[in-house]
Amino acid sequence: MTTHDEGPRAAPRPTRRMDARSLRGLAHPLRMRILELLTLDGPDTATGLSRRLGENTGTVSWHLRQLAAHDFIEEETGRGTRRERWWRAVAVSRQLNTTDFRDDPDARGPLSVYVHELVQQHFHQVVGYLAEDWGPEWRDAGAIAQWHDLRLTPDQLAALNKEVEGVVDRHRAAAQAAAAEQTSAAPGASAAQPVIVQLQSFPRTSRGDRSARSDAAAHPDRADRTDDAGRTGR
Repeated sequence: MTTHDEGPRAAPRPTRRMDARSLRGLAHPLRMRILELLTLDGPDTATGLSRRLGENTGTVSWHLRQLAAHDFIEEETGRGTRRERWWRAVAVSRQLNTTDFRDDPDARGPLSVYVHELVQQHFHQVVGYLAEDWGPEWRDAGAIAQWHDLRLTPDQLAALNKEVEGVVDRHRAAAQAAAAEQTSAAPGASAAQPVIVQLQSFPRTSRGDRSARSDAAAHPDRADRTDDAGRTGR
């Protein structure tokens, strides 16, 4: 499984493939929430973040330093004071492939925390949208959709994901070009709003597969049995 998390994006940015060290530096619920706020809403201070998160300022400051030490955020120079520093998310696209940590037992705990917190963030973003008072044009334009009648190979699923990412990239480039043209021609209010596009795609265990796995778990003595042709039962 691959996770892809976009940071603030005003121009093409490098992609950072997370390793075990960076995973351990980010895999904390509060740290991930701080990074989410800085990514979605822009720079902030420890005081401002602590108010929004309902946390102690000292605790938030410590986690900010940890995020900075692992290059997820950076200080916004020329703003703030020695006592009140402003922080922003580093402009990089974060990518994590779970297979990179398959043989690293020390990474299993942080990986589980990271993936589950990321799913929770996506869930709360959807719930937040549903709770907000958007006009009918935005309600009609937004979508919460699911397709569950596909049968794909791993390569086909990877190709589908890449194709969807390409569609998003194309629309993002067009929107950025339109925004730049509008700003230079006639600065002013725009009907465009920040939009989140989420993508989750994964294999589903069918009822037959679940029954077979349950039977194998209940009768482990049958698992390695061979048939008359010499093939194993696995």
